[in-house]
Amino acid sequence: MTSGKTSRPQDAEGTSASAEKRKAKPEWADGLRQIYDSVLDEPLPDSFNDLLAKLDDPS
Repeated sequence: MTSGKTSRPQDAEGTSASAEKRKAKPEWADGLRQIYDSVLDEPLPDSFNDLLAKLDDPS
């Protein structure tokens, strides 16, 4: 009689292979970080700076 659970392969330390995959950094993570950093380095558009100046004006 089986319990319906499947056994998962374990490495030398006793952790399952799927647990190791979850801990691993996804392949696309570095690319996403580079895109995010490049957007942060972009200057603000003049129209946005003008809007901020108008909002800061006390009159």
